[in-house]
Amino acid sequence: MRESVSGVGVLDKAVVILEAVAPEPLALGALSAATGLPRATAHRLAVALEQHGLVGRDGQGRFMLGGRVTALARAAVAGRHNLVEVARPVLTILRDQTGESAQLYRREGDTRICLLSLESPHSLRTIVPVGAALPLAKGSAGKVLRGDAEALRRGWAESVEEREKGVTSVSAPVMLDGRVAAAVSVSGPVERTSREPGRRYARAVVAAARAVERGLR
Repeated sequence: MRESVSGVGVLDKAVVILEAVAPEPLALGALSAATGLPRATAHRLAVALEQHGLVGRDGQGRFMLGGRVTALARAAVAGRHNLVEVARPVLTILRDQTGESAQLYRREGDTRICLLSLESPHSLRTIVPVGAALPLAKGSAGKVLRGDAEALRRGWAESVEEREKGVTSVSAPVMLDGRVAAAVSVSGPVERTSREPGRRYARAVVAAARAVERGLR
């Protein structure tokens, strides 16, 4: 059994069991060997996970991933796809209104992932590839997604050359059920957007975020 990751021992052990049965079904003895857990502990936790649908049994009684794991994974993928589908026409309008690149980000752990990126028509523009993982500690979208108090109070955040020299951005939160679900952003070169990009783009970015929220309801 590996050292605790979360500091909650029973949770770490449960995750180890799920990882062990993910590749193939395992009988109790094999599960104990694969996880390094005593047979009694492995059995108790596997049965508890079975009650929640996270672990199942095959025809031979071996432990395997339960159907609820697949259902949760599908729901997560569907949620991301739905968010992008709703946001795409909104961000297209935002890009055309501002003339700057528009992005949609979602938090994943300690990073923000770019789910959608529409580039400015200008030859000098910011480019963020879809799938790019960027730090939460820098940039206006990072402020929004990490729940920066000032950003949430004001309804938007701006950054000037925080993550990349010569680049500014403005972001607003997409709120669902009282939580920040995503961030809508515009970004561009400081020569064109100025050192106070919020004055130029905050209203349009906030309006875009509200439009995405309405589309997701």
